[in-house]
Amino acid sequence: MNVALAFTRVFFMILSIFFMTTYMIAGPQGYTTMNLLYGAGLGVILGLALIGFDLLFKRFNLRAFNIAIIGLFVGYLMGQALVLILSAVLDISSASIHLQPQSLEVIQIALFLFGIYLGTLMTLRAADELYVSIPFVKFTPTAHKKKDLLVDISVLSDARIIDLAASGIVDHHLVLPRFMIKDLYAQAEVADEATRSKAKRCLEVVKKLEALPDLDLRYNDTDFPEVKDHMSKMIRLARLIDANILSADISRVQMAAIEGVRIINLHALSNALKPLMQAGEHIKIKIQRYGKEPRQGVGYLDDGTMVVVNGGGQYIGEIIEAQVLSVKHTTSGRMIFCNAMDEEGGFHTYHEEHEEQ
Repeated sequence: MNVALAFTRVFFMILSIFFMTTYMIAGPQGYTTMNLLYGAGLGVILGLALIGFDLLFKRFNLRAFNIAIIGLFVGYLMGQALVLILSAVLDISSASIHLQPQSLEVIQIALFLFGIYLGTLMTLRAADELYVSIPFVKFTPTAHKKKDLLVDISVLSDARIIDLAASGIVDHHLVLPRFMIKDLYAQAEVADEATRSKAKRCLEVVKKLEALPDLDLRYNDTDFPEVKDHMSKMIRLARLIDANILSADISRVQMAAIEGVRIINLHALSNALKPLMQAGEHIKIKIQRYGKEPRQGVGYLDDGTMVVVNGGGQYIGEIIEAQVLSVKHTTSGRMIFCNAMDEEGGFHTYHEEHEEQ
């Protein structure tokens, strides 16, 4: 725990106990042991309540606080407007409508609370686009350099996004458009089995992302009903909120580049993080099966990269030392070709004309 935060909590706990104890012993009964205990108990309860609110609003940052204040102000104006409209309607139709004073007060209070609630809710939902409505106020920190990432459907169909989100590198930066979630729910009800299964897998990934405690997955309610193409909607939303798009569809990169939106490709990110091997480097690899060529063995690195070892066919199930001959990039990823060390300490000769797997 942060030292400053711990100090603040202890300080306010002491203040709560002090003020409540002072209040109790300053009453008509004066200083008594019972009043002292009551005051200390109430102080502890008040201090725990303050700490509870702190934990409850742990993720409620300054920007969210500003938005909530504006929402309350808008809601207050909306509530007052509804009450004034009701009063005007009653004045005009006073001859036909008669309400008891208590009933009128209840209706006015209900309308006022409804206006506050509706105004606050609408403001919170439009938080990402609020700067469009208020040109001179934009609730984004000036030192903010890292853009948010709009998650595409193609990413949700790839389970690797869960591992990426769990790593912490995209905490507080993933944004899911609501129109995409609606499309997934619609696809989950269609008759086509493949489409329905894919949509259900995507929704399961969304639930797993929501369960990550530190990810702070956010939703954006902006929609563009006049735009039918899904990717066009994503690009417009990315331009509106100044965000990048996280996608696993390579065909969409060029389209977004034309629109001036950057796409972070999940496959390119995965390939960039795979370990590099250089010719002549020695590695230890467990031979798991036979290769296509005689005496050839195949093993796998921890990240799933295939390692083809010439002379490794006789070591199935064993961990051997091999020398890297070459690293080749294929459509499915990297493949590493090696020579296995023989019993005399040398290496089997490997001919690249037998590399194809």
